[in-house]
Amino acid sequence: MTATKPQSMLREASRQVIAGGSAGLVEICLMHPLDVVKTRFQIQRGTTDPTSYKSLGHCFRTIFQSEGVFGFYKGILPPILAETPKRAVKFFTFEQYKKLLNLTPLSPGVALSAAGLGSGLTEALVINPFEVVKVSLQANRDSFKEQPSSFAQARWIIKSDGFGLRGLNKGLTSTLGRHGVFNMIYFGFYFNVKDAIPTSPDPTLEFLRKFTIGLLSGTISSCVNIPFDVAKSRIQGPQPVPGEIKYRTCFQTMALVYREEGYLALYKGLVPKIMRLGPGGAVMLLVYEYVSEWLQRNCYT
Repeated sequence: MTATKPQSMLREASRQVIAGGSAGLVEICLMHPLDVVKTRFQIQRGTTDPTSYKSLGHCFRTIFQSEGVFGFYKGILPPILAETPKRAVKFFTFEQYKKLLNLTPLSPGVALSAAGLGSGLTEALVINPFEVVKVSLQANRDSFKEQPSSFAQARWIIKSDGFGLRGLNKGLTSTLGRHGVFNMIYFGFYFNVKDAIPTSPDPTLEFLRKFTIGLLSGTISSCVNIPFDVAKSRIQGPQPVPGEIKYRTCFQTMALVYREEGYLALYKGLVPKIMRLGPGGAVMLLVYEYVSEWLQRNCYT
């Protein structure tokens, strides 16, 4: 029996949601330790900070020695709980914005980037409360067994500061900038370059072609959007002086970090971020495409 148009649309939407959620879950499970390291670098305030890490290797060793293996998985529950809806929103909204923008006079390349921007802004609205909880847990240097649970941390944030821009939604502007800029470049670069490079009949070479383009997409996007990421970590993480709010808004925080610590401070955590979102970005796109194709062949025919 031929599916009706509403049924076809529902099937298409469910395919995008399932494939996007699968991509997010795989990526976060593989790459979360690097996210912990990235956050630790971004919240430390220069060499005068007595708890500062001397290098990437020193950070890994210190976390392992003082917090154990599970220290690298601090704050993982909020991303896991959020990754399925987050990536589902990311890929689903990208596909919807792409369809709408294809009806405009924009060139295909610009339309893909604009669709990525729209999906990033939408994704940020969904993910920000989870990010607040995750960053506050990752900043905690107690052993894994001593730190509060994700739910306890969320309750504490709500009780202390509420749901608004000083509580569970603080750093929203920085999150919008981070995800908007990242997705704009990530999707725009990946799909434009992938369409420009011929496909290979060899499955292994085709996999490597897509992985390499995805790796470049994640790497370039990470290099461009990291100042927003640093601002987000400073706003959502612990303030230098308890009870005093030093980092308030996105651009105020960027300017303050630049004045006090120099422009390189706006790129703190870039190496672990690239290590995570370079291959992680490739993993997400490949999982999304392969799961989507499998569902199309086996469940939606």
